[in-house]
Amino acid sequence: MFRTKRTGLVRRLWRSRAPVEGDGEADTRTHGSGGCCMGKSTKVAGKTSAGTEAELKALTHSILKKIKEKQLEGLLQAVESKGGARSPCLLLPSKVDTKLGQQSYSLPLLLYKVFRWSDLRHCSELKRLSCCESYGKINPELVCCNPHHMSRLCELGKLIIYTDHSLDSGPSSTETGGTTYSAPVGLSDSQALQESGDRSHWCVVAYWEEKTRVGRLYSVQEPSLDIFYDLPQGNGFCLGQLSSDNKSPLVQMVRTKIGYGIQLSREPDGVWAYNRSCYPIFIKSATLDNPDSRTLLVHKVFPGFSIKAFDFEKADSLQRPNDHEFTQQPRTGFTVQISFVKGWGQCYTRQFISSCPCWLEVIFNNR
Repeated sequence: MFRTKRTGLVRRLWRSRAPVEGDGEADTRTHGSGGCCMGKSTKVAGKTSAGTEAELKALTHSILKKIKEKQLEGLLQAVESKGGARSPCLLLPSKVDTKLGQQSYSLPLLLYKVFRWSDLRHCSELKRLSCCESYGKINPELVCCNPHHMSRLCELGKLIIYTDHSLDSGPSSTETGGTTYSAPVGLSDSQALQESGDRSHWCVVAYWEEKTRVGRLYSVQEPSLDIFYDLPQGNGFCLGQLSSDNKSPLVQMVRTKIGYGIQLSREPDGVWAYNRSCYPIFIKSATLDNPDSRTLLVHKVFPGFSIKAFDFEKADSLQRPNDHEFTQQPRTGFTVQISFVKGWGQCYTRQFISSCPCWLEVIFNNR
């Protein structure tokens, strides 16, 4: 039988759909216990939460066949690359509802469920990425339905957190298992940038492997920055191009898992971190926690999730009179630390981030 190009695209898209939600139990082997970023055990079989697999397939095919070929190609590019390739917005009517079994879904929600998150319940669980044409628009007639222009939203009250006791250390050094290392070089370099009168950047990024900084500081002027080891398309801070002498098997293993990495974006309400990789990231930021807390918490963020990593207004108002590090190094409140794959804190053998294989220090410009 003659097969049109459109039919071929639709079939490829269906084969690339997200795994169907399983029994709803969290996979504790990978994700621990509790938290909004919990992953689901998955399987591509059986019934969905509303309607059968056959019904879902028929509904998805009928929707996709009404979409223009060029739009289907863009959607396929996004889905097959898992967001690694730059893909255009998929603008479709926002107020069209579809019905699966006894459940009604908006068109965007259904496509997000089919092609990225089968356990998604409501669009309020999502955050639109700043690269999307629909970003910041309220109730548009056409809305982007590209699932890789969205991220899952981390709620602070439900995050997996670990205590980091590094703020209990001396005023100018951090304990690292019996040894000490001076305040990060990135901090003094950042201060030098500040003092030179350079106000064009909103942050600088340093990449560290354990206690050693690798490469030069990366100064960020654009509204968003991709930090990655290996990305099919795009530009930004490529960690894979940095020269490192570290031969640690753990460091080398973690490097290979950074993959698409993270995206930092400066938005009206603060700086957001989006985990584009296939593994968790861990974040410590003064503005993520209670201002009265004596120690900062380390927050675990799973793949596909976004978290507001930094709030400029909140940072300006931070005062920790009993905190030695804040007293001696006031720029601590304008620094965020992010570790790839491996966490640190009370629940880990790594008590300090300087023991993590691959991590970032992001220093924000407060001028």
